[in-house]
Amino acid sequence: MSEAELKERLLNLLERDREFRHAVAGLIGYGDLLKKMEEHDRKFNEILEELRRLREGQAEHSRRLEEHDRKFNEILEELRRLREDFQRLDMRVEVTIGSMGRRWGRDLERTTLEIFREVLEREGIEPGRVRKFRYRDADGEYTGRPGSVIDVDILIEDQRLYVVEVKSSAELDHVERLADKVPILERILNRKVDRVYLVAVNVDDDALERAEELGFRVIYGNVIRLEGG
Repeated sequence: MSEAELKERLLNLLERDREFRHAVAGLIGYGDLLKKMEEHDRKFNEILEELRRLREGQAEHSRRLEEHDRKFNEILEELRRLREDFQRLDMRVEVTIGSMGRRWGRDLERTTLEIFREVLEREGIEPGRVRKFRYRDADGEYTGRPGSVIDVDILIEDQRLYVVEVKSSAELDHVERLADKVPILERILNRKVDRVYLVAVNVDDDALERAEELGFRVIYGNVIRLEGG
């Protein structure tokens, strides 16, 4: 049998006879190769399994992050609502306190006028007829300061115009501001102020001196002596 015929017969046997093929494979080390391939397949499958677990873990991590984001956004929304509620409450408190302050201020003025009712009536002034005059100088025509407000108490009696400034405690600045208001009021009403009254429970000595210099009639309860006065 020639070498070529032997090769052809062996190839036919390898193709047809499985046991023979495995025997030959064992002789040439193919079995070790198969084992290595099987080991590689096992490790590859282990790697795939680990990747699957990692992917599932990432999915769970993402779900938890989304849940945390949702809760965080809910907290932010609640804080926003609380801030808006607080701002509305703060505005209501501010308005209420401002309203109370104005009412208390006006009540104090009436009380002060009542305290000195007898003196005022001798001056020809009926406290109940003193009214608030308020004017907003929108374009600054009278004050030179657009939007400034002139706020004084006045009394019109027998065609005479009286300005009545009421303070629980009168200071020098009050007198100076009152002096500034008088000519502005005259321009607004287009008439002369006949007399200015400063009515105060307490008056600083320098305020009293300045008021008298300006020709104001000062009706007061006590004079407060300032240091160095």
